[in-house]
Amino acid sequence: MVSQAPATGRSVPVPTAPSVTTRHSHSGRRHRSGRSLHGGASHQVQNDFPIFSHTGDVEILIRVHGQERRYLLHRLILTQCSGFFEASTSEEWSRPPLPVGRELRTGPSHSKPDVSSSRLSEDGSMSAGSTLVPSEINNGPAPVAGGKRWRYELDWESKAADEEPILVQKPVSPTAVLGAEFAHVPPSMTKPSALQAGFFRSMATRAGMQSVLHLSQSATIEEVNVDPLIRDYDNLFRLFYNYPPVLNSVNIATAYAECKSLLALADMYDALPVTGPRVDHHLLGFGSRLFKQIAKYPPSYLKLGYLARSRVIFSEALIHVVGQWPAALPHLRSNGTYSPIPNSVLDLIEDKVDDLEDLKARVESKLFRLTLTTSRGERVNPANAYLDWLAVSLFRQWLVDSTTPPPPSILKSTQPPPPLETASAVSASSAANAASTPTGNAPGHHRSQESTSRLLRPPAPPPNSSARVFRLLGSSSTQAYLSHEELKKFLKTHPTPSSDSLYSRDVLKRFERKMDEIKRLAREIVKPLMRNFLELDLKGPGGAEPGAEGASLPYLTCTRVEDEDLPW
Repeated sequence: MVSQAPATGRSVPVPTAPSVTTRHSHSGRRHRSGRSLHGGASHQVQNDFPIFSHTGDVEILIRVHGQERRYLLHRLILTQCSGFFEASTSEEWSRPPLPVGRELRTGPSHSKPDVSSSRLSEDGSMSAGSTLVPSEINNGPAPVAGGKRWRYELDWESKAADEEPILVQKPVSPTAVLGAEFAHVPPSMTKPSALQAGFFRSMATRAGMQSVLHLSQSATIEEVNVDPLIRDYDNLFRLFYNYPPVLNSVNIATAYAECKSLLALADMYDALPVTGPRVDHHLLGFGSRLFKQIAKYPPSYLKLGYLARSRVIFSEALIHVVGQWPAALPHLRSNGTYSPIPNSVLDLIEDKVDDLEDLKARVESKLFRLTLTTSRGERVNPANAYLDWLAVSLFRQWLVDSTTPPPPSILKSTQPPPPLETASAVSASSAANAASTPTGNAPGHHRSQESTSRLLRPPAPPPNSSARVFRLLGSSSTQAYLSHEELKKFLKTHPTPSSDSLYSRDVLKRFERKMDEIKRLAREIVKPLMRNFLELDLKGPGGAEPGAEGASLPYLTCTRVEDEDLPW
């Protein structure tokens, strides 16, 4: 109970026990005394991302090409999200922090005080019972409990020409690192303020939220020409505090480049488990545009999906890579900005390729053994069912011609001669090669003749892709291959000059029925190869129509990726 001198001219009330209202009135008077005397609101020091003035203990300064970004973050959160910060702030690696201009009063004993149980009195001395420590001189930020602080800067001097700079520890110098942003700090208090007391409660509440309603305006990147490295560091620290990264959500090519550099930075600081899911979530927001982009650049997205631990992106890219293997091998072995693809991923690709080749070999073997039977269960042959045997023979011949490259021609070319300019240029080059050798029978002379003949020789037509052949066999249309006109032309062919053709309307109908039966059997055989495990819609406007010339993917997409196949 607070005693007060009685006022003149007033009766003194009977002293009573202090009530809750009395305590609230005193508390209200204490809070009102902190208001500005000039009529304006008192200055509130920022204690939010990226500058936690009251509780931050890790100072990070990012300088890139004249641009600068400053952070005052928490060691607890940094060590939980990054293995780099966990190791560099440990007792084995961290240099002992010695703040400039700070001197702790320890009393009679000269042993090191327990700062976490010390209290700052109004004259600056330390006493027990509070979690606060003295504020910095020249109005610096109040350090957190424990007094330790770390400072990091990008090391541009020690990096190699082909390397990115990395954060290194620097001696703690608050006046040099903290600028005018931290100049307005309230005076030392003997008890925690409401802002300090509610900080950890707000952090616990924010852990499950992904809203940016309370995000500080200073943390929002609005600069158009911000350096990409500064953008990557800012996005990385945003993710540590559960804020969404600032990534392009309109142009998928730009978004890929930004996600790629962010993942490379997270890989350097051992923070992929925190960064990967957010990158995966952002890219999947593009929907079908993402899957079309993966179909164009499968090796690049395979690396990105592996670093982001994205099952959808990694599986989608893996199916494309396996289907066109080994076309993607050079791209996978070139590291670029990513870390090298581990051998486990390459082993997975090779295993899937072997499984696909085995499946194709089994299907091809069944196709070549495909035949028809008579009503008595016998295989057709020229003796018991000549027309049926002709249909089986024609199907096998078409299958061989479609899957095997034609032999080199031994006959002279029937193509028209090349233009006069091309022929004269080839002759001049041949004459020059011959004149450069001592004798006319030198090897160079023969090589020049061979090169001339190769140039004048017409190129051989490439064979049909095996994937296209299998898709034709799996098509539900009976006219996708060996159509009505082709069968009619085949029956009109005379085996010998003296023999008559087999063509008649009745024979053509019977022959078409037998061929349709063979196509039905072949369609069942190739069903395992017709499965599509891509998220990309091959039948949509941007996809492929089965059997359409040049529309479908030139490789098979029947590779299945199970959860146990993922290399992480």
